[in-house]
Amino acid sequence: MASCETGKPLNETSNNIWDTQCADTELSDPDTCDIPYYACEFVEREIGNDFKSLKNVSKLLETMTEQQKHLEEQVLTVSSEAPKRIQTALKNAEDSKTALGDLIEKEALVTQSISKHLVESEPWMEDLGLLIGEMEEIERHLSYLKWISQIEELSDNIQQHLMTNDVPEAASTLVSMAELAIKLQDSSCSHLLNFIKSTVQFWHKILKDKLTSDFEEVLNQLHWPFIGPPHLQLTGLSSSTSQSEVYANLELLFTQLLKLQTSDELISKPKQMPEKYSLPVSAPIILPLQIMLLPLQKRFRYHFTGNRQTNVLSKPEWYLTQILMWIGNHTKFLNEKIQPILNKAGSPVNALLEFTRGLVMLVLEKLSMDISFLLYDDVLFCHLVDEVLTFQRELQLTHGYLSNLPNCMHILSEETCFQRWLMVERKLALEKMDSMLSSEAAWTSQYKDISDVDEMKVPDCAETFMTLLLVITDRYKNLPTAARKLKFLELQKDLVDDFRIRLTQVMKEESRAPLGFRYCAILNAVNYIATVLGDWADNVFFLQLQQAALDVCTDINSSSKLQLGLLASMEISVFDDLINLLERLKNDMLSRQVEYVFKEVKEAARMYRKERWLSLPSQSEQAVMSLSSTACPMLVALRDRLLQMEQQLCHTLFKTVWQMLAEKLDLFIYQDIILANHFNEGGAAQLQFDMTRNLFPLFSHYCKRPENYFKHVKEACIILNLNVGPALLLKDVLQSDDTNKRGNYNNDKMPSSVAALNELGVYKLAPQDVEILFNLRTNWPNTGK
Repeated sequence: MASCETGKPLNETSNNIWDTQCADTELSDPDTCDIPYYACEFVEREIGNDFKSLKNVSKLLETMTEQQKHLEEQVLTVSSEAPKRIQTALKNAEDSKTALGDLIEKEALVTQSISKHLVESEPWMEDLGLLIGEMEEIERHLSYLKWISQIEELSDNIQQHLMTNDVPEAASTLVSMAELAIKLQDSSCSHLLNFIKSTVQFWHKILKDKLTSDFEEVLNQLHWPFIGPPHLQLTGLSSSTSQSEVYANLELLFTQLLKLQTSDELISKPKQMPEKYSLPVSAPIILPLQIMLLPLQKRFRYHFTGNRQTNVLSKPEWYLTQILMWIGNHTKFLNEKIQPILNKAGSPVNALLEFTRGLVMLVLEKLSMDISFLLYDDVLFCHLVDEVLTFQRELQLTHGYLSNLPNCMHILSEETCFQRWLMVERKLALEKMDSMLSSEAAWTSQYKDISDVDEMKVPDCAETFMTLLLVITDRYKNLPTAARKLKFLELQKDLVDDFRIRLTQVMKEESRAPLGFRYCAILNAVNYIATVLGDWADNVFFLQLQQAALDVCTDINSSSKLQLGLLASMEISVFDDLINLLERLKNDMLSRQVEYVFKEVKEAARMYRKERWLSLPSQSEQAVMSLSSTACPMLVALRDRLLQMEQQLCHTLFKTVWQMLAEKLDLFIYQDIILANHFNEGGAAQLQFDMTRNLFPLFSHYCKRPENYFKHVKEACIILNLNVGPALLLKDVLQSDDTNKRGNYNNDKMPSSVAALNELGVYKLAPQDVEILFNLRTNWPNTGK
């Protein structure tokens, strides 16, 4: 057998090595292990202690020899190829270096050549630059002359068209000239701009004067403007002129004037209102309608400016009504005659809306002049605001005037005017509140004799107050900006809070008689206001204001971030703070009423509490069960108060009251009457009769199952009137269940006390309460214990 370097037998050596070096581990890696160790491990793995495997040694030797030969060939191959690759790489590097040197030399030669060329050509460049500058100057002059030539050519064409009386072509040519002027607006050639604008203005004036004269003649034939009502219009056409010919001329001239719109906007500057009114930007009124508006503008200024008797500061309704009449008088003609012309010409303009806008601008001019004289006269200012709001409403509802166009609300929104308006609204609202609360009919309902209408039993002061708030909403809802609307919303909230405080003060004066007429009227008023505010919170207008409030609240402190978040998520509304205060007041008043009635009923039940429940005759000993005489005062007092509150409170409030009262009575009878006494069989039966046949039916008018509001009393009566046998069984179940719980026993076969009580209809009382009630019974059999 072969041996290792130590001279020991192979197997012995390998075993020693295994014991000392490789115990409980895997074979070592030949790259990190000593070669002798690795060889021993290899032989141990391949041959081991089995001597029969020695026959494989020759085969293993051949395999290892082939592997050795293969490895030697790889080593030779790698060692021979590596120098060749290195030499190739070195050669490539040298070639690249040589090529780079050549490029550098060429670059130097080219740079030298370019520098020499630039030096030689510098005089030529200077001369060439001068020539190019001269050419560009000539080109600019040529372009300038071309523009002048083009303008003169268009001007000559207009002149020729006018000489041949071809006005439509002249107007079309003027449109082309105006478009050229628009293209040149950004040019720095001021003289050219002045030239083309003056040329456009020259021909525009000629064409406008000619067309205006002809157009006014046609309008005169139609008796424009129409001062009378629509049914009297178009009746004065001369017999020599056919109606169709007049309307044909009207269409022709209107269309030609419409072509001059571009040049008219270019050269004319429309009259602008002061910036403080923040009027929305709108296009100028089209030229033909400007001409049609001229006679009406003259009439308006004649009658409503200067020292005319019709120009009275205290009568703004005169000129506002006149404008509405003019709009109504001309609506049919504009819709039937002018609008088709605009449609045929491809214009997007609405004839009636454009005409109305022109008349409204007259109102705005007049209003802006007059309002400064009325600011500090409350009566005149309020009258003006009322008339302006009526006028604005009529414009929108009847004549379809758009709210995004200039209107009277922009004048009222001017800062000085708006603050005055806000102050006057507050002042008048507070005065109105004083008068409505001091009125003799303040606490009576207008609809008290109509049961279908008077469901909420709203006193006159509350209904008048909410009508006041609704009117304020209608007055400011058309304001142009959300910020202005929010100011009015704050005013409304302040008024609601002020009204709540006034109601609270009156309530405190009436608190000694919480069932009195006035006290109940206040309660109905508080409930009505809270209900209406809750309905308003879902109104689209106030939802939009809620969003607007979020948009304008940019500077917020940390304490209000939660509230703003709730507003953004629509979990609360803009009226929630007020509604919560009103609900708190309502609940306090309801609690005071319930406490008052309960105290009275409790006093009336004083003798009933002392009833001798222990010695009453059994049911079998009585011919007919009757109400306990001591219970009569309690039930009569309860009945009278319920009827009184039902008549004076609205349905929702009364429902809350009787439910709260029933809850208190339930606990009172259970704790102060039942648990405070002992009952024989007759006493238990009498108690059940008093409750189920007399007390519960008092509430049957208000719900189908009144006993559900007296669960303590109802279930106590069940336990007290339970027959002796079932009572004993139930008592055993309760005691067994209690014993099991104390001993931590779990017997699923035994019925639980809760299940047993549920079978009897007892759900509210706990097993401990039932045991107490059992102890109050005296009709137990004598067991001798």
